[in-house]
Amino acid sequence: MPRSLILVLTLALGGCGLDVAGSAATTAAASAQEARQAQQTEARVRQQVEDAARLSQQQLDAAEKAANQ
Repeated sequence: MPRSLILVLTLALGGCGLDVAGSAATTAAASAQEARQAQQTEARVRQQVEDAARLSQQQLDAAEKAANQ
């Protein structure tokens, strides 16, 4: 009897460990996806800032050119 009880407890606790490992893997995958999305958002925002700076410089150049004519 004690042997079967030990076996049942071992299997039950082992199953819990598998559930925790599966949850950790799922959490890690979700975190990796969030990191990729954050990098994509950062790249998009950087591009928008660069575009705005370029446009601003073009407008400044055009205004200076118009003022010097």
